[in-house]
Amino acid sequence: MSGARAGGARLVATLALAGLASGLAIVSAYRLTLPRIQANQAAALERAVFEVLPGALRMERWLFRDGRLAPATGPAGALDESLFAAFGEQDRFVGWAVPAAGAGFQDTIKLLYGLDPAGARVVGLAVLESRETPGLGDKIFKDADFVAEFSGLAVEPTIELIQGHGEGANQVDAITGATISSRAVVRIVNAGNALWRPRLPDPATVAPSATPAGTVPPDVERGGPVPGGRVGDPG
Repeated sequence: MSGARAGGARLVATLALAGLASGLAIVSAYRLTLPRIQANQAAALERAVFEVLPGALRMERWLFRDGRLAPATGPAGALDESLFAAFGEQDRFVGWAVPAAGAGFQDTIKLLYGLDPAGARVVGLAVLESRETPGLGDKIFKDADFVAEFSGLAVEPTIELIQGHGEGANQVDAITGATISSRAVVRIVNAGNALWRPRLPDPATVAPSATPAGTVPPDVERGGPVPGGRVGDPG
């Protein structure tokens, strides 16, 4: 009996040591790769801002605090609490990049879309993360015609999804076979507009900061939620 107990104790000790070694290896690998992951995610976010706002050459993170939207001055605020103001040649204000997320058919869809300076039209769309069904739902970022629907798209009264061919300035054609995913994107953009458009300042008052701060939100600095590229894995 004592031999069996000793053998059991040795087995437990061996498993504990193996678990500890595995844990240390995972933590070490994470720490070694984290700076590169953070750099890739920050670069992906920056690329997306420039993609959804044609003519943008510079971006700044703005936060809604104390009843007003203003340039970020420190590390406070997460990605979903931020907008990005973009400026072009001669510091011309070109519009807002709005992060937004919501439920899709398979999982959460995270995207970034551009608004013109007055917030009257969507001028571009980039899906940052999606696990919608390959070959169907993933067309929300692979179908160039669908993405192009969000260029010059009127936002009032709200954006509408149309089965077939929508002629209205605020209408988007649903993707055949991926209506749920299409509807999810429209719903996410409408929700983002409902939250942020009432907060937008007069475009004439928006100018770049002399010393921009907080371009990248802290949750991106920590490794999420913006990936280092688009994701279209099966759900």
